[in-house]
Amino acid sequence: MILESDRLLLREMMLSDLDALLLVLGDAESMRYYPKPFDCEMVQKWIDRQHRNYAQHGVGLWAMVLKATGEVIGDCGLIWQEVEGHQELEIGYHVRRDQQMHGYATEAAYACQDYAFNGLGCDRVISLIRPENIPSRRVAQKNGLKVVQEKLWRDIPHYIYAVQRSESKLFATSNLSEAEKSEFKA
Repeated sequence: MILESDRLLLREMMLSDLDALLLVLGDAESMRYYPKPFDCEMVQKWIDRQHRNYAQHGVGLWAMVLKATGEVIGDCGLIWQEVEGHQELEIGYHVRRDQQMHGYATEAAYACQDYAFNGLGCDRVISLIRPENIPSRRVAQKNGLKVVQEKLWRDIPHYIYAVQRSESKLFATSNLSEAEKSEFKA
């Protein structure tokens, strides 16, 4: 396990997660903001890429697991991205369609933000989100990220959402109880 929240575990992906991740990454509706849904080979390469990220950077997208059932319902994690010649730590997430709208992406992304600031000592995190991807934009906004720029990234329009450590809900709530902090996650 890498991270834990109230309802989720985030752990390194395994090849045995391929079928569960295919249900997320291979779903045309869930992947409508990507060039195309993934096939089985693409998901295997996705898992392999995350293992390279774990080895090279100590972070990557992790399997999102429901604590109650042990079921993999998506991925969430931290990825180093090059944006305008600078390395930025991005929070990324994908949730299986039947598990969307339950706050899992928000909860997992919040745990990743906490880890980036308090575990890795980063000063800023971002999320690269297409303007029309309203659900992902809401996740970023709920976790205190704000649009700081609109730009072409990989030849596709994206908003760069960002939050500085000093502006983060985590920083502002570091002396609050867990119950008080949970109000920010809703």
